[in-house]
Amino acid sequence: MGRIQLPEKAKLFIGIISTSQELILRSRPVLEDLWGPVDLESEFIPFDQTLYYEKEMGSPLLKKFYCFRDLIRREEIVGIKIKTNELETTLKLHPEKEGRDINLDPGYLTLVNVTLATTKDYRHRIYLDRGIYLENTLYYDAKKKSYSGWDWTYPDFRRDDYLTFFNTVRETYKSQLQPGEEDE
Repeated sequence: MGRIQLPEKAKLFIGIISTSQELILRSRPVLEDLWGPVDLESEFIPFDQTLYYEKEMGSPLLKKFYCFRDLIRREEIVGIKIKTNELETTLKLHPEKEGRDINLDPGYLTLVNVTLATTKDYRHRIYLDRGIYLENTLYYDAKKKSYSGWDWTYPDFRRDDYLTFFNTVRETYKSQLQPGEEDE
């Protein structure tokens, strides 16, 4: 019988999509008030692999990732996703406008995977609690020394610039773990 033990804490990140660089930048202090200081962030990345958000949010869309210094217990992702959904309705360029001006997608990174929280069920997602599911989006391939995608991984998460960014985040996360926690 295996010994029950809690997993190491994870590195919280939030992927942000909007047509407005200003709104993405304006979201940072709001997010930091909730989850602590950002210690890593991506460049602005064109979000052009899907038209899914264009009808609601317009185009051209940009994406940026913020990673937070303070590690989280993995089960906290449920409350974080619920809170980011609430923020999508309050962080607006034009408050009178219907729909969202910003999309906030939280997830967490561990030494072995990158996960995304979602409200949508699908065959490869695991239900957590309170209407929130978790998707294992990337896995760490020790032979390649890089994260890699699954068959279901979103096309943008397969991009080299995303993988390079998450590999950099992994190195920072690895240095944050307590000695003995970074066994691969």
